[in-house]
Amino acid sequence: MTRATTVRAVLAAAVLLVSVLITLTMSPRLGLDLQGGTRMVLQAKDSDTAKADRESTDRTLEVLRQRIDSLGVAEPTLTRSGEDRIIVELPDVQDPRKAAEVIGRTAQLSFHAVQGPGTEPENKANDKAGTEPDDQADGTTGAGLTLPDEQGRPLALGPTRLSGAGVKDATAAFDAQQGAGWTVSLDFHKKAGRDWTRLTGEAACHPVQDDRRRVAIVLDQKIISSPQVSPSVGCNVGLPSGSTQITGSFSVDEARELALLIKGGALPLPVEIVEQRTVGPTLGAAAIDASARAALIGAAATALFITIVYRLFGALAAVALAAYGLISYAALVALGVTLTLPGLAGFVLAIGMAVDANVLVFERAREEYAQHPGRTLRSSLTAGFRGAWSAVADSNVTTLIAAGLLFFLGSGPVKGFGVTLAIGVLASMFSALVIARALTEIAARSRFVSDYRGINGIASPGRVRTWLTRRDPQLMRFPRRWLLVSAALVAVAVLGIVVRGVNLGVEFTGGRLVEYSTSRPVEVERARTALADAGFGDAEVTTAGAGDLSVRTGKLDNDGEHALRAALAKEGGETTKVRDELIGPSLGDELRRNALIALAIAVLVQLAYLVIRFRWTFAVASVGALVHDVIVLVGAFAWLGRTVDGIFLAALLTVIGYSVNDSVVVFDRVRELWAKARRVPIVTVANRAVLQTVPRTVNTGMGALFILTALAVLGGDSLADFALALLIGICVGTYSSVLTAVPAALVLEQSSKAPPPARKRASGRRSGTRTARRDPLDNGARV
Repeated sequence: MTRATTVRAVLAAAVLLVSVLITLTMSPRLGLDLQGGTRMVLQAKDSDTAKADRESTDRTLEVLRQRIDSLGVAEPTLTRSGEDRIIVELPDVQDPRKAAEVIGRTAQLSFHAVQGPGTEPENKANDKAGTEPDDQADGTTGAGLTLPDEQGRPLALGPTRLSGAGVKDATAAFDAQQGAGWTVSLDFHKKAGRDWTRLTGEAACHPVQDDRRRVAIVLDQKIISSPQVSPSVGCNVGLPSGSTQITGSFSVDEARELALLIKGGALPLPVEIVEQRTVGPTLGAAAIDASARAALIGAAATALFITIVYRLFGALAAVALAAYGLISYAALVALGVTLTLPGLAGFVLAIGMAVDANVLVFERAREEYAQHPGRTLRSSLTAGFRGAWSAVADSNVTTLIAAGLLFFLGSGPVKGFGVTLAIGVLASMFSALVIARALTEIAARSRFVSDYRGINGIASPGRVRTWLTRRDPQLMRFPRRWLLVSAALVAVAVLGIVVRGVNLGVEFTGGRLVEYSTSRPVEVERARTALADAGFGDAEVTTAGAGDLSVRTGKLDNDGEHALRAALAKEGGETTKVRDELIGPSLGDELRRNALIALAIAVLVQLAYLVIRFRWTFAVASVGALVHDVIVLVGAFAWLGRTVDGIFLAALLTVIGYSVNDSVVVFDRVRELWAKARRVPIVTVANRAVLQTVPRTVNTGMGALFILTALAVLGGDSLADFALALLIGICVGTYSSVLTAVPAALVLEQSSKAPPPARKRASGRRSGTRTARRDPLDNGARV
């Protein structure tokens, strides 16, 4: 083996070993649908500045969501119940009481000037004195307040000079240099930073050791730190923003808790926990088992397919895909990502889509082998990896850009999707470029594999490529005709949205939460089946407390509720309603707005990247194809009357990533061929590029379709809409990347005067010889 192959093999073995250890020693964090969790009902109370109405309760809900995300609880469900209640459902929470204590705190933080020693302490302090200057606020404490400092001595405080709303960021850190232990570092917004500088500058005008040189940091009517301004700070000079720490002999947990409370902000309304109970999973064991079987069958079918197409190298790629699945799962477990059923289905789908990098390499290797008959199998394979690198890199970078922005700008399920997507992309690249390459390079060194064309899978061009070479269809001769077809598809989709309307799920619209007590126990799976038979297929059923059944559904009138109760009574005997509440959407306005903003920014950044790496015409065409796919998918669900819910949102984000990935692969080949033949008409170049990438497009799409078909047919109702959305989206995305993006780019190129790409050195010339190929676009494939 070469040194590079040895390094890849050792690196692959090390990563796989670590992944196996993580898988065997760590347990996954399961979502509400797979394991259940804790449900808390919070009652919002009127405050001095706000009334507990629907608007202020919704604002409180969003602050709670930020706190829960900071606690590390992924995929929570938060909904408003009525005007002033919030239902919080937390999956896999180890200490529900601790979580309840943190998310329910009002966290009113404020910074005060100290007027001097006080005489009437109001409560008892527990923290020790800090040694560094601090800052922040969130409350509205008035002048004349007296509170005990960290040592229990009363301090007279002035009015609030700065509130927690001015804090831009708060992070817990260990200060080893100053010996302060765990602290909370603060960074202020611009105006608040000036206020902080002014406050500390005024305090610095008093003598050292004078109480008035101190700044009091008050959290929920308690001084948590009251440091003196350093003697080195001059009068009216103050401390700059960004160099402030809250100290108080915090433990690591206390520091992190305080940081998330500050960063999340104060609750607009005080809340009280009025109920807390354990809830069962929203999916039954039968549904989970059916989905698992479907995923395994689909993955096995994909592995068998690529083995048939690429023979031995396909089988080695299947081994690399199994390694990809292990690495991805270990990364998800190690990072504590909450696994839900759609998330697991998406994870399995990613295995099918991870075939893409291997298919790109193998198809390029087939081209190299056909173009240079005297080249060895090993050199053809190396050339295939080298030739596919730019397409693999660009397609994955665009996806990582989207994943990163969804994580940093989104929240809730959108943030979780960004994490899962990024892990999948990185693991896919590692499995294809390290594991699969090491395995195939080792196999290619075998004389037996090299000599027998029917075994290695690279020496033969493949049926799709053979058919295209014989027929040579001129798909791009009339690009505007394809654009008319795409415009017609969009028009039909928009008509469905307008005429039929989009059937939004309870996550978007809110609905009704009803709990029932039955005279005899009812299994959740049987209750779901009974409700589905009665026409409530979208109802979400869980156990709640000691044997009660909780039913969450969309808009439901009283007649519908009576029918629902009657369906349960057939299974459970006498059925009594114990709770009936109207609930708001779990994907609230702010969450949806943040998701749309994150998605829009991700698309714009992808557009900028594609402009830099390709041409503005290619970038605009790729984004246009993406918009086409989104509209067609939403319109298809509108015509079919299917529910657009959180699961559909995950599928839609997956389709967006797939669409951009597909377009990048095609345009990468257009760029390569055009650079070799600058005088050839762009229509001819694009047509040849499309024909050369069709085998990759077909084989990659088939790999994903095997898994999706299995999930749709065998996965049960819980995954039917998810699989259907992805089936439609991938079919439409495959079509648009070839017959929407490329024609759009051709039309834009014909209207622009931009020169062709820079010329690259021709690979067909050698010293003392003259190439026999007249067509600069001919890849040399012969049948």
